[in-house]
Amino acid sequence: MQSLTDRKKVVGNKEMTFKEKLYLPAIFKGMGITFSHLFRKHNTLRYPEVKREFAPVYRGQHVLKRDEQGRENCTACGLCAVACPAEAITMVAGERQKGEEGLYREEKYAEMYEINMLRCIFCGLCEEACPKEAIFLTDRLVPSTFERDEFIYGKELLVEDVNLRIDITKRQLTGKRTEK
Repeated sequence: MQSLTDRKKVVGNKEMTFKEKLYLPAIFKGMGITFSHLFRKHNTLRYPEVKREFAPVYRGQHVLKRDEQGRENCTACGLCAVACPAEAITMVAGERQKGEEGLYREEKYAEMYEINMLRCIFCGLCEEACPKEAIFLTDRLVPSTFERDEFIYGKELLVEDVNLRIDITKRQLTGKRTEK
């Protein structure tokens, strides 16, 4: 039988020298690499005291925004839930009643709005799909916990507080595409 390239590779079983059998050169070489790492700059930050700076395009915890009068921007159109590839967003639409004009901007609002943070992949497609600019991903970290139920965020955790507004102007400028 003939090989495809007609090349032959001779494999030999070379006998190790006495110096190679001691493994000392390999041990000293490994120890040299280990000691050289002692004098390098460390990449680790001491987290509670020193916090790492996030990139401007970082996508963290979600927030449902309010307008200047404190009314919710979300009109429960469902485009964010349709755009979500992980199907992490669920919502139920409700009709605004008389006297609730100060709470909701439109006649239709999100009566129930939930995001399953365990399913969310933080892709940002929900904020791109929203025509009312109601949902944004902030630079806040999602806190960790041991219970799965605590990762389902409802409106009580997502809607921003009227007194503690979240600045997302940098996110609006870098996240939205400018059309010409």
